[in-house]
Amino acid sequence: MANSPSGDSVTDRLVRILETFTPTRTAQTTADIGRRAGLPSSSAHRIVGELVDAGLLERDDERRVRVGMRLWELATRSSHALRLRQAALPYMERVQQRVREHTQLAILEHDEALFLERLSAPDSGANITRVAGRLPVHASSSGLVLLAFAPHDLQERVLARPLAAVTPETIVDPAALRRALAEIRTLGRVVAPGTVDEVSTGVAAPVRDETGAVIAALSVVLPRDAETQFALVELHRAARDTERALGYRR
Repeated sequence: MANSPSGDSVTDRLVRILETFTPTRTAQTTADIGRRAGLPSSSAHRIVGELVDAGLLERDDERRVRVGMRLWELATRSSHALRLRQAALPYMERVQQRVREHTQLAILEHDEALFLERLSAPDSGANITRVAGRLPVHASSSGLVLLAFAPHDLQERVLARPLAAVTPETIVDPAALRRALAEIRTLGRVVAPGTVDEVSTGVAAPVRDETGAVIAALSVVLPRDAETQFALVELHRAARDTERALGYRR
């Protein structure tokens, strides 16, 4: 890709434009996109216009710009994440029906827990997770499971950087986090009260693919003082069923 006068490539600029969209910022003006992407106004208008023409972005009735259906279509073709979600969804539905709290599926992506699905009941408790949203791996129950089974170099990279306290109970001491990860690997699950939301407890279990590698975490978000054993039993059952659907045989 050709570089701009500032030295960034076309791909860099496209990615920066798309990254300005978030779960809570779904429609923007072109001027706002350019400002958030750090692009000159002329470049932002030109690139956004080209993306609209290609169907990757769309304009609404107020001339604001949204992510286009064409981008969603292309992103889901032959998607590993889509295959994983399809394999897990029937068993997530069973967990959600039995536990009656938020049930979630997450993968490790760019050193964060990226959530592919969330099922909730009308009376489910507090939860800050969104589909296509992210949480820190050292704070969320899903993230802790994913980090515990991640490659060693990724673990060391996370442990070497400052660990932000999402709540007063988030593990921010590297030595304590290292001990917690070892325990998760031994037990095959995590119970994380108050680490990402003080009123909730996250419980999570790993999901393996056909090679035996941990590729996802299934989790349930419970009220802070709720009993966790029943949810863990249901999560482990769902994880094993998902693994079988993916071709993993113990």
